[in-house]
Amino acid sequence: MATHVYQIPLRTRFRGITMREGVVLSGDAGWGEFSPFLDYDGDEIRPWWQAAREAADVGFPPPVRDRVPVNATVPAVGPHQAHQIVTESGCTTVKVKVAEPGQPFADDLARVEAVRDALGPEGRVRVDANGGWDVEQAVTNLRDLSRFDLEYAEQPVMDTEDLSRLRRELVRRGIAVPVAADESIRRSGDPERVKRLEAADVAVLKVQPLGGVRRCLQLAEDLAMPVVVSSALETSIGIRMGVALAAALPELPHACGLNTMRLFTDDVVEDSLVAVDGHLPVADLRVAASRLAACSAPVDRVEAWADRAATAATGGAR
Repeated sequence: MATHVYQIPLRTRFRGITMREGVVLSGDAGWGEFSPFLDYDGDEIRPWWQAAREAADVGFPPPVRDRVPVNATVPAVGPHQAHQIVTESGCTTVKVKVAEPGQPFADDLARVEAVRDALGPEGRVRVDANGGWDVEQAVTNLRDLSRFDLEYAEQPVMDTEDLSRLRRELVRRGIAVPVAADESIRRSGDPERVKRLEAADVAVLKVQPLGGVRRCLQLAEDLAMPVVVSSALETSIGIRMGVALAAALPELPHACGLNTMRLFTDDVVEDSLVAVDGHLPVADLRVAASRLAACSAPVDRVEAWADRAATAATGGAR
């Protein structure tokens, strides 16, 4: 197994970071990616390693489609830039980041309004708060945002019990915004709690945090709700893992959140997975030594990631 540690700047601050790091690895079946965020540690990074090894050593299940629909992603930028991102994306579904720390809700409103204007009335707009609101804030803010005809709101509140309470409260108050669960699935340690508590209308599944494509396929069956496959802000190698999941799902009613390579300034493959006409192909990647060299991390980060990978591979036993 060959491994390579990458470090790639982002075009815009996203999820609070401006630099993305991780490990790509090759095996008998192809390439995988191990890139848990730096605030993940211990047992929480083990599924990321399992997903990478599945991709590299085992490969992917047979696809049932040859391309997957994807959304554009709008970070917490101003309305002019948000409008530009949408018009240049070629996508008819857009996910908009809201609840950015330090930004007022008025900025969210302006950003979502600009996205709706760029898409027109037929496009689909979804918002992602990353658990940044409490229940009352979420009710108030989603009532205001509902005039933009939202497809759904992703993880408006962090706690799964609060997510369930929010969903009931939105229905009670006649606020027509479905709820999607992300962190409540990938970081809770008990993803099926979302189903038991009836906390969401849509499940967001990410291959690395959940332990691989096959684990996600089983989880989708167990949750028995519509699925959106999304990226964990990865290179095209990680995106390809998400595409494999989306391609293998029996049903795919929503556009996937896999068109995030536009947030990166570089990539480890020759032809990045970037949407054309709102879709990504189900196709093999060409990983070039020149691209890996261009994205190489400095020595101290290589050592740090070697330690993280060893921890993940051994379950914390060093």
